Amino acid sequence: MKILKNRLLILVILVIVAILLPFSNPNANDLEQPLKAELDQFLQNEPTLKGGLVGISIRSAKSGEILYEHDGNIRMRPASNMKNLTAATALSVLGEDYRFKTEIRNKGERNGNTLKGNLYLKGYGDPTLLIEDLSQMTKDIVDSGITVIEGDLIADDSWYDDVRLSPDLVWGDEYAYYGSQISALTISPNKDYDSGTIQIKVTPGRQVGEAAQIQLSHKTNYVKVINQTMTIAPDGKTELSIDREHGTNTIIVNGFIPIGAKIKKEWVAVWEPTQFVLDLFKQELTKQGIKLTGASKVGETPQDTDLLTSHYSIPLSKLLVPFMKLSNNGHAEVLVKEMGKVKKGEGSWEKGLEVLKEELPKLGVNTKKLVIRDGSGISHVNLVPANEISMLLFYAQQQKWFPTFLESLPVAGINEKMVGGSLRKRMVGLNVKAKTGTITTVSSLSGYVKTKKGETLIFSILLNNLLEDDDNGKVIEDKIVEIIANH
Repeated sequence: MKILKNRLLILVILVIVAILLPFSNPNANDLEQPLKAELDQFLQNEPTLKGGLVGISIRSAKSGEILYEHDGNIRMRPASNMKNLTAATALSVLGEDYRFKTEIRNKGERNGNTLKGNLYLKGYGDPTLLIEDLSQMTKDIVDSGITVIEGDLIADDSWYDDVRLSPDLVWGDEYAYYGSQISALTISPNKDYDSGTIQIKVTPGRQVGEAAQIQLSHKTNYVKVINQTMTIAPDGKTELSIDREHGTNTIIVNGFIPIGAKIKKEWVAVWEPTQFVLDLFKQELTKQGIKLTGASKVGETPQDTDLLTSHYSIPLSKLLVPFMKLSNNGHAEVLVKEMGKVKKGEGSWEKGLEVLKEELPKLGVNTKKLVIRDGSGISHVNLVPANEISMLLFYAQQQKWFPTFLESLPVAGINEKMVGGSLRKRMVGLNVKAKTGTITTVSSLSGYVKTKKGETLIFSILLNNLLEDDDNGKVIEDKIVEIIANH
């Protein structure tokens, strides 16, 4: 009888626990069902995705638990979502305070105001170098008392190797700002820091029939412009093409621009950026009254030289803002080569990517599931599962540099360029910080979203095999994020 009572008591307790447990500790799967149902239905009914591939991973920012996935372990082309991996690795390897330097060194004897020897401009990869920095360093030379250089002017880019373009860059992208060549000595036209480029401004002529007026961001003979434009009537349409001939710095501007039309701006990648910097620096020397008697050329700086002056870039924490918010490919590839140089002693893609593959596992990423060909994501050979990107974003929260990483992400609906970045006109009203990505047939978005209940969720959306002329990828991403935010 006593045994029977004990069994009945145990049974009653189990029944009570079974009744109360769902209320005291809700089953995560039960909470996920509405989200899963809505997302599944959306993906099933979205015509743009027919014939395409979709990888989605949604995690709790607090626990890292996957709340929803759709082909989350399938390797997909990440486009510029690859920059999440590059930025996180650079912060871990180089540190938030890391700065790039540029040096001016000399070898020879000083005789009054004359340097009897060579002057060296040595680059260490700074992608933020501006013409005003060259001007200031030239002023430092003048202030040191040197006004005559009886020797050669030598530009040194040997900090990195001489491979200028990543292996999978499409030839048609070589002239574009996002396909700029990577050199340890390069210059940017403005504080967006599109290194290795020159800006072209096209304005209408004074009257119909005249050629348009073309202005370069830098006065230089290193770049030649062929003007094949015509100014047309005010009711006409701007139709301009700006291209650079392969293997040269001849830029052809062709087409029509109406009187009163807005200025057309284009950034064009320079062929051999080291030579471009050399030309600009030589001009600065002349402008500030320094006479050079020798030749100007590219070479290496000997060990036994003296430092005349130097310039340091903004820290990596600040560089990440234009890098991530404006999705700067050049910055990504510079960081890859810099990590290779710092960790492996060689500034190359090969060694830099080795560093990525060694460091990413420390950030929760299973590199055995990845194919990594560059740091920017411009390669169509890169392959990354959405679950690995979301895992990286989860682990990143635990790093001391996470505030810097989070600040670098574009913020949805914020119109200020260096805050909203590539999301400034998207998802207005939602609390989203995320990295965008676009290459032909690919669109991606990965980051953090705060739901209407105040919970932060991590998401990664990779859309592959979209039709080339279909620009609905961004609309689909925004809708998916809106669905997530409303749960």
